[in-house]
Amino acid sequence: MKNKTSFLTDIKQNLPSGLVVFLVALPLCLGIALASGAPPLSGIIAGIVGGLVIGFLSNSHISVSGPAAGLAAIVLAGISDLGSFELFLVAGIIAGVIQLILGFVRAGSISNYFPNNVIEGMLAGIGIIIILKQIPHAIGYDKDFEGNQRIFDGFNLTEYVTNLSNAISFGAIVITLVSLAILLTWEKTPALKKIKMLPGALVAVAVGILLNEVFKGSSLEIAKEHLVTLPVPESAEDFKNLITFPDFTGFMNPKVWLLGATIAIVASIETLLCIEASDRMDVHKRITDTNLELKAQGIGNLISSFIGGLPMTSVVVRSSANANAGATSKTSAIIHGIFMLICVLTIPFLLNKIPLATLAAVLLLVGYKLASPSKLKHFWAKGKYQFLPFIATLVAVVALDLLKGVAIGIAFSIFYLLQGNMKRAYYFSREELEEAEEIKIDLAEEVSFLNKAAIKKTLKNIEPNSKVIINARKTSYISDDILEMIEDFANVRAIEENIDVSLEGFKTSYKDYETDQHSHVKITHRRAI
Repeated sequence: MKNKTSFLTDIKQNLPSGLVVFLVALPLCLGIALASGAPPLSGIIAGIVGGLVIGFLSNSHISVSGPAAGLAAIVLAGISDLGSFELFLVAGIIAGVIQLILGFVRAGSISNYFPNNVIEGMLAGIGIIIILKQIPHAIGYDKDFEGNQRIFDGFNLTEYVTNLSNAISFGAIVITLVSLAILLTWEKTPALKKIKMLPGALVAVAVGILLNEVFKGSSLEIAKEHLVTLPVPESAEDFKNLITFPDFTGFMNPKVWLLGATIAIVASIETLLCIEASDRMDVHKRITDTNLELKAQGIGNLISSFIGGLPMTSVVVRSSANANAGATSKTSAIIHGIFMLICVLTIPFLLNKIPLATLAAVLLLVGYKLASPSKLKHFWAKGKYQFLPFIATLVAVVALDLLKGVAIGIAFSIFYLLQGNMKRAYYFSREELEEAEEIKIDLAEEVSFLNKAAIKKTLKNIEPNSKVIINARKTSYISDDILEMIEDFANVRAIEENIDVSLEGFKTSYKDYETDQHSHVKITHRRAI
């Protein structure tokens, strides 16, 4: 009886937040499917699976999973490259299997190895791509541009602008502007934001439908091809046809495997970052098992791909809406999935009245938030070592593709990391070395080959007749490269140039923790203290 009461209490507490998340997620699922170049129903299927399956398996109390804007660029390019959505679904199955494996090998901390500035640069690049993709829908023209993810690959700006100007639908522009005004007003007005059961996205969708109904019969009416097109089942056979099954010949295609691995990596990173954010939003400060989350995401992506759904991640927008609406457990995510399932089975005819221009407005704001100028300012303020990897990732993601963009961003980060390691606590300028009566070099706890360049430059700049103290009292490991360099300096050059070298705290040998070998010190000149 107590368990039944607790169950009912849990549902009562989380029903309002589940409804709010459903209202937020519905237009986003449709919009992200649109941005991905996939059938609109695929976004709804992913939202249903994200709520029912991942919501049940995950032990995150706040996060909500579904199709993610961060994957839209990958999905769009993948479908275009493979030539069919059915082949793409095989990549989704592969991604799910890889995520399951990552969960079982306890790779839940994988996100810690990707710099935040690279992840933010990736998301900002995706935001720009989403904005570029939605401009045609926002003005009622979506003939060609949707198929090309990379704006510098065969993209003719003059031709693009000419085509847009010749095909503008003023009805679509009006609906886009009104939808944007509603979304921005809802976001900026505290009184409206407090109406949790009526989110701005839903109001924008409803007004968009009403406006187009008013426009009917006039020059402002939006053509049918610029409206959502969900299949409307009228029989049991029609319901069966709602599901798109994968083309399993894709398992023989190397491109499908590469795409699946890409989706798995990006989706896992986004999920783990969102889980961290969701745990911070949880008022009870409960900690999610990230390895279990990867398994749940893997199973969710497997099921979604088998029945024609998009790949998914844990999503910050929905998770924050869930937390703000007062969710106390994962029941809220499950309830949102139930609402979505009921909606697609009962009122698809109503969804088919939604103008793509309204969804474009929703996605334009999503893209803007991912690539907001405040992010540029934030990383600029952090200095060039944070800003350059961020901006390099952003530009490369837009100009090339997501995988190459992230790789370039990580390469920048590694370069600056190595540069920082080489300089840390070693290099003194030539002027300082010339003026100093006594030069002291304090070695860090571990001195590896990364520090060789800086120490070598410092020793090179020491003037004849100087006094040098090299302090290794706090050092537990010194690599062979560094020891040999110090030996050569103390035993040869110091003698020839009358440099007084004092070695403090050096051990007779240093154990290499990776090879279990010992590096031996062979200093014969001057004082070894």
